[in-house]
Amino acid sequence: MRLAWGALLLLSLDGAAADAPLRFVVPDSWAMPMVQLERGRPTQGILYDVMLSLATQVGVPAQFHVLPRGRVQNAMEQGEVDIRCYAAQSWTPNQSGDYIWSIPLWTQPDLLVSRPDAKDSVNPAHLPHQSIGTVLGYSYPTLQPLFDANRLYRDDARNQEQVLEKLHAGRNRYAVSNQWTLDWFNQRLLPQQQLQGVAFLQEQRVGCYVRNDPKVPVQRILRTLLRMKMSGEIDDIIALYVGGKTEPRP
Repeated sequence: MRLAWGALLLLSLDGAAADAPLRFVVPDSWAMPMVQLERGRPTQGILYDVMLSLATQVGVPAQFHVLPRGRVQNAMEQGEVDIRCYAAQSWTPNQSGDYIWSIPLWTQPDLLVSRPDAKDSVNPAHLPHQSIGTVLGYSYPTLQPLFDANRLYRDDARNQEQVLEKLHAGRNRYAVSNQWTLDWFNQRLLPQQQLQGVAFLQEQRVGCYVRNDPKVPVQRILRTLLRMKMSGEIDDIIALYVGGKTEPRP
């Protein structure tokens, strides 16, 4: 009888482990088309769809932890979450902990953006002293020397969409945006009102990284992400939100 109960207990524990959710961290600075946050919960967006599909294909429930950007890395280090997507190794130079990175899944250009009445192209180094719309906590390597020299200064907003809203309203003459958010924002504007990129700043190759923990199906996650990238599934998700622009495949 004891052996039978022991076997049942082991089966129960194995089932619980198999059903353990994959805990994704979602910075609260994300905005559409990456993620739509409603009442502190993600409901749609490119990254939401990718993360949900990933968990489904791995065979576990998805659980989303929305945190301030400054808490994200600490949550990974403390084991509160299992996986962070849309990240680059250059963003976490002092990373502590044992992690395994996916292949690059997205390539995102950062652009200096202006309203349609501005010049078609500018050199940021030649701009007069003024504020530039930026996201709180984000780093901008190309512009940082100009910020350090007080030739330009940051005007931080909570997320990328708010940065573009301030630019559109005339609060700043220029702002920094990734291509996805710019394309998404412009969908709501008439052609003559649309914001435009006037300078290429840098390009980011971003992916996901996973805590290397025996309780996390790390290799299954990485294989699934590779398959999603190679099959074109990730490109298809992007196209749902910002049109038919595709990412280069590895």
